[in-house]
Amino acid sequence: MNTKYEECLKALLECLEACNVCFDACLKEEDMEMMADSIRLDRECADICAFTAQAITRNSTFTKQILELCAEVCERCAGECEKHNHDHCQSCAEACRKCAGVCRKMAA
Repeated sequence: MNTKYEECLKALLECLEACNVCFDACLKEEDMEMMADSIRLDRECADICAFTAQAITRNSTFTKQILELCAEVCERCAGECEKHNHDHCQSCAEACRKCAGVCRKMAA
């Protein structure tokens, strides 16, 4: 595997994990209706992070575009999770922001 993507793969997996933890925790919050957008974006973000990691490891010709899309989804998820004071949402937002930054850097 190309070592230039090592930092990116690490950020993708950390983001995927943070999104899955947040998703699971959001489902247990009292006001699930208020958490609906967060839950939806956690799923989208975890999925695109997993897909992006696969694209990188199989050396896809679409890696640059996928990285750009992943950064966009991560930023959207971070923006939503930042609205909520729960620790899991704040941790998720932080992981998403980091991942978006690394993906943008790799796509440049």
